[in-house]
Amino acid sequence: MRLGIIGGTSLFGTKTEFLEAADEREVDTKYGTVYLISAADVAFIPRHGKERNIPPHRMNYKAYLAAFKDLGVENIIGVTSVGSLKRDIKPRSLVVPHDYIGLFNILTYYDNEIVHVTPGLDESLRERIIESAQDLGIKIVDRGVYFQTLSPRLETKAEINLIKDYADVVGMNMASEATLAKELGLRYANISTVDNYAHGIIAEEELDYKKIVDAASKSRKDLEKVLMKLIDALQGTI
Repeated sequence: MRLGIIGGTSLFGTKTEFLEAADEREVDTKYGTVYLISAADVAFIPRHGKERNIPPHRMNYKAYLAAFKDLGVENIIGVTSVGSLKRDIKPRSLVVPHDYIGLFNILTYYDNEIVHVTPGLDESLRERIIESAQDLGIKIVDRGVYFQTLSPRLETKAEINLIKDYADVVGMNMASEATLAKELGLRYANISTVDNYAHGIIAEEELDYKKIVDAASKSRKDLEKVLMKLIDALQGTI
């Protein structure tokens, strides 16, 4: 299996093309049981679970990444929904972050050992994502810093005002996944769908979770096309 994808409700809400003819299964890891959908070339883990009811602060990231490791999947794409911290990164944009900030509550597999892993995103996977989008003529933001905040609540205007000078998008997942992937020796890159401006970037805009989910679904077609192109590109090369 060449590629693992972790995604949210925008991918799992309806049957996506890359999951056609896929099988549902559960994988037991030492960190818990993970529900996933697997096909010949891709394994997909929905972050919110089969019933789409796991809130962000209850997601078992250790089990998710361990499941990929146990299956022998070494290349992981995290698909995340984010808010934009920059007016010129508009909703419905696709962003491929090149770095991230995760200062709080980042999990580790090394709870009982002194191990310092230097975090980072896999540049070769990033480039393949960008190339896939460009080949399709889909506009993509090819650099950006992702700031991970504490979930499940959204950020205050004061918090956004603090971080907007240091990052480009804000979300709740990617730093945890990328750090754990690095600890396991897995290659990880990210595609973020910009589904709203962060709280206070546009003064008159009121944040609403349902509107964010609705916006994510509007980006899904371009996102699926990029993922399908990426899966095809990786066939025979990994």
